[in-house]
Formats: sequence, C-alpha cells, structure tokens
Amino acid sequence: MYKKVIQPLLFLFDPERVHYFTFSLIKILSAVPGMPWFFRVLYLVKHPKLEREVFGLKFPNPVGLAAGFDKNAVLYKALSNFGFGFIEIGTITPKAQPGNPKKRLFRLKEDEAIINRMGFNNEGVEAAIKRLKSNSKVLIGGNIGKNKTTPNEQAADDYIYCFNALFDYVDYFVVNVSSPNTPNLRALQDKAPLTHLLTTLSAINKEKQHPKPILLKIAPDLSNAQLDDIITIVSETKIDGLIATNTTLNREGLKSENKAETGGLSGKPLNKRSTEVIRYIAEKSKNAFPIIGVGGIHSAEDALEKIKAGASLVQLYTGFVYEGPALIKRINQLVLSQSN
Repeated sequence: MYKKVIQPLLFLFDPERVHYFTFSLIKILSAVPGMPWFFRVLYLVKHPKLEREVFGLKFPNPVGLAAGFDKNAVLYKALSNFGFGFIEIGTITPKAQPGNPKKRLFRLKEDEAIINRMGFNNEGVEAAIKRLKSNSKVLIGGNIGKNKTTPNEQAADDYIYCFNALFDYVDYFVVNVSSPNTPNLRALQDKAPLTHLLTTLSAINKEKQHPKPILLKIAPDLSNAQLDDIITIVSETKIDGLIATNTTLNREGLKSENKAETGGLSGKPLNKRSTEVIRYIAEKSKNAFPIIGVGGIHSAEDALEKIKAGASLVQLYTGFVYEGPALIKRINQLVLSQSN
C-alpha cells in the first residue's frame, strides 16, 4: 500500500514540507489509542535470534534508523513502533541553527535517491535533552557535530559540549565529521585533527562512571589510503566502532534532473560504494571493531549484503522514505530466516 498509494501521493509535494507533514501525521496517529499496538503488530518482528550484542549494548534487532530523520528527538518513540531496533537522533549541535537556505532537499525519483544540503539544521542539544528525558525503552544513538560558525580549530569544544550534555540520555555516540553540508567539516577527517578529537572524547568518556560507546561516521568518498588511516585511528584512540557511510558527493551514473544539485547524495546509487567501504574496513582490520552499515539499503537483500560484508548492524534513511516501514519487517524476516 505504501509504495502504490502513500509514497506517490507524498512525492507530489516539496520533500522538506512532506517530511514535516509526515512527522505530524505519525505523531497524531501514534496518539490515537491502539495505533502504536497496531503498528507493532503490522511491522515488528521479535525473536531472540534477531538480538545483537554490539559494543556492549543489546539491540532487539539489527535494523536502525539513521541520523538525519529525527534530528531533534521529536518522534523516536513513535518511530520505534515501526520495528526499528534502535533510533539515531541528530546531528545535534550545541546551539540551535537554521541550516542552509531552502530549497535544500531534492528527490531523484529515477535514481531512487535524495540529495540534501540541510546543514545540520537542529534545535540544539538542550531541546533534544528535554524530549529524551521521558525515554524509557528506545535504544538511542546521539549523533553530534559542530555549529557552522565554530571554526575547525575550536571544533573539539562543540563535540565535547554535546557529549557531556547528552551523556545521560543516549546509549551510544556518533561523531559526525563526514557531512558534506557544513563548510570544511570533512577536513576534520584528516588524520591529525581526527585523532585529536577522538582522543579527547575517549579521555572524557573514560572518566565517566559508566562509559558509553563512541563511533565515528565516515564518508564513502575516502580513498583506500584514507580508510587505512581511519582503521589506525580507531585502533589508537580505542573508540568502539564505525558507521559506514555518510552521503556521497559522487554523481556518476545519475539520470534524474536534480542530479546537479549540490549536497550529499543518499539512496540506491550509494549502495555499492558503502558496501565496498564496509568490506574493505572489515577485511583490512580483521574485524577488529563493529561496523554499522548504512547507504542505499532499499531491500532486505541489500541489508543482508552489508551484514555479510562485515556490518554488525544496519541503518535506513532514504530506503525508508522510498520503501516505507515494511522494509524494516522484510529485513528482519530475512535475517531471521538466515539464522535458522
């Protein structure tokens, strides 16, 4: 029903407006008595063989929602009813910021993709904390970044602020230095600044009574030499794992009229490259740390391919937009069938 009726209807309108309309609709429906139960019956697959223990956390299933969808922790409880095993909020910055000028979100229907140049638009860390205080059951990842106005030389201060502020309200952290939509942010992926940032956060984490897992989200556009550096940095800084990958700047093979828009590309065209990155890191590191695989997952088979390439967990974003919540169920059913 989603692909035949709901998605074509939603795709008639501006993607950013539709995003917020859909948020409001899910929020309203989830407040109707019995609807959360109905969604769980429809989409949730629950089985002990789907459970995963990764970087010390127990995930009810391996399918999560990637950062960028519920930036401000507005809808994580309702979204969990669609069968997600975990929800990643953010990217959160210390101060609220509007992001880049509109129009900044583009569908590429022919390619089943999205280009966004949102620019870390969010309400700031304190607004997210107010909503997270009422969480009791949803496993939450906190994706953190720096404000646009913060120079790279002071970027660590922003990450430290978000880390300390969110610490009691999320289950794991993701350091986002790989978005292409904040000027000069990707320069923080270079070996020296990235080592400094992760070493600093790791040191603060060790001082906590109960340290939280710290992951690094990387771009798909890194060379093998840069990926080798990433593997070394993870080993040296002793962070807990990687998320591979963020959106890409590559436009090769696209057909849609919006293909020339600037920003990060997500969706089907990213699938092959993100899986290549996962496989390369897993093999080169000899599976030394967990990887969350994300990028171009539009089918259960796509997700399974990433798991076989070395991902411990997977995340959806654009595939969720194009395929709907039934995709989560199909992935979990396939994973479960493979474990029998």
